[in-house]
Amino acid sequence: MKVSSKTALGGIVAALSLSLMFLISIIPMFTYAVPAAASMLLIPIVIEISKKWALGVYFTISLLGLIIVPNKEVAVIYVAFFGYYPVLKAALESHMKIIPEWIVKIFVFNCSILSSYFLMLKLMGITIDELEKFGWFAIPFLLAFGTFAFILYDYALTKVIALYISKFQRRFKRLLK
Repeated sequence: MKVSSKTALGGIVAALSLSLMFLISIIPMFTYAVPAAASMLLIPIVIEISKKWALGVYFTISLLGLIIVPNKEVAVIYVAFFGYYPVLKAALESHMKIIPEWIVKIFVFNCSILSSYFLMLKLMGITIDELEKFGWFAIPFLLAFGTFAFILYDYALTKVIALYISKFQRRFKRLLK
């Protein structure tokens, strides 16, 4: 694939991802779904180009998202976890057995979410409604619920990758030649 085609694809994915993140201003209830959906747009780049190129697109989306997306929580969640997860998933699934792979995935998810919310609380002044209602006792419950949601997200991402490979990959390759 030509560098110009790679750059064009990266620009399209970045524009679509940022557009999705802007939607949160209109539909605020999708704070976690939007970064997850935006991350799925990296799938063709990971599969068709490379993990390195996908990381470059991720960094571009992250930087622009932190600067121009009005809802900083969505941008931080994308930067902290969802943006690079398709690349991490590809790397882990190609090099590890299933049990250690899942241990690493869940550990990375929990560390990412804890650190991102710590930064949002301390540096950005973003509040978490559940902490105001239930106090710090809500954290284990939120982490458990988040881990369950992450497992569902990973399963959905696997299905989207399979759908892309079975239905769209041939068409996509013809477009990018």
